Amino acid sequence: MIRPILAAAAFALTATSLAAALPEGAKAPSFVAKGARAGKPITIDLAKELKKGPVVLYFFPAAFTSGCNIEANAFAAKIAEFKKAGATVVGMTAGNVDRLVEFSAKECAGQFTVAAASPEVIKGYDVNLAAKPGWTTRTTYVIAKDGRIHDAFTDMAPNGHISRSLAAVHKLAGHSGHH
Repeated sequence: MIRPILAAAAFALTATSLAAALPEGAKAPSFVAKGARAGKPITIDLAKELKKGPVVLYFFPAAFTSGCNIEANAFAAKIAEFKKAGATVVGMTAGNVDRLVEFSAKECAGQFTVAAASPEVIKGYDVNLAAKPGWTTRTTYVIAKDGRIHDAFTDMAPNGHISRSLAAVHKLAGHSGHH
């Protein structure tokens, strides 16, 4: 009985090298984290956010690094579309967390919450950046209202995250593009 399990484990490792760490259907680890929105410190509780609808939880390596600025600007530009689909966008990072208040006002244009990812959150969502331990990978999770992962995507290039997560949110809301 051991052999098929090992084969499956080996396959899973190769299959997920680019995919995000938590598979679709997995329960998203709950957390309460300190963060900022529009330049003001706040606390975010995933369970409370999920009561309102799906959550787009995107992890990024560090505040005020070029790719992360691009990604934050792009999410901010599309926030009305996410809201229209009933989703809340939350950014999380373990890099430069002392600058999140400033980052939330500047790069996020005050449009969504950014929070500090604790070691428990990094481990729970499996988003540790191997190249820079203590920082987070660029991984976006779309979490359905029931707290399960609906879509997961890891790519160090920032641009695909916004369109992909928006499409996943629309799918959740039942707006497939075939009207």
